[in-house]
Amino acid sequence: MGLGTVGAVGLAMGCCAYAAMSPGSQVFGRTLTAPPRPDELALTFDDGPNPAWTPRLLDLLAAHDVHATFFMVGRFAQAEPALVQRIAKEGHLIGNHSWSHPNLARTPANRVVEELKQTSGMLEQLVGKPVQYFRPPFGARRPFVLRTARDLGMIPVTWNAMTNDWSEPSADRIADQLKAKIETNSRRDRASNIVLHDGGHRGLGANRGPSVNAAEQLLANYKATRRFVTLDAWASAAK
Repeated sequence: MGLGTVGAVGLAMGCCAYAAMSPGSQVFGRTLTAPPRPDELALTFDDGPNPAWTPRLLDLLAAHDVHATFFMVGRFAQAEPALVQRIAKEGHLIGNHSWSHPNLARTPANRVVEELKQTSGMLEQLVGKPVQYFRPPFGARRPFVLRTARDLGMIPVTWNAMTNDWSEPSADRIADQLKAKIETNSRRDRASNIVLHDGGHRGLGANRGPSVNAAEQLLANYKATRRFVTLDAWASAAK
């Protein structure tokens, strides 16, 4: 294999990786990121529900009169039905984050369908309304994944503000990194679609104290100057 061929293969692999994993990529199909509304912030929480930390997060959001979007792992939602119902009852938006959190860019087609369909069906049974938003685990997707989500009536969602809050022990560092991303998005005339984690995809009960504390800092910092929204406020931008 010549150097030119090797370079072309490497370039193609890099392009595919970008298309599959970059939250801002629209190469494999359209995803909702954030509209040109720099005064709006959407708090979104992945990998829950988590009986150890989601209730504390709900108390925090209620204290600030803010609603968020929760992308739930189906098997955890099945294990915590009362918590799912509490989230919905308190006015938060519930989204599909697959049943078991696989990398859907590499998952067989029949399993992709089952991961999404099983999760939506169970969540809809618990909360009594259709699930309209889907976030692929790790952001990993391919055209079939996005088509399947849309065929099931869901809008695929990525993000434009995230840190490694699942492994960072300092709430201050999480919050500071997110604030920097929010300000960058604002300068670019964009809202911020913020990802934090109230759970961990490997099992129930993950310690998400730093993430919840970082969310509290964001609420305190931006409540007076920005509007916190759930993703359905951006529905027109997803069409």
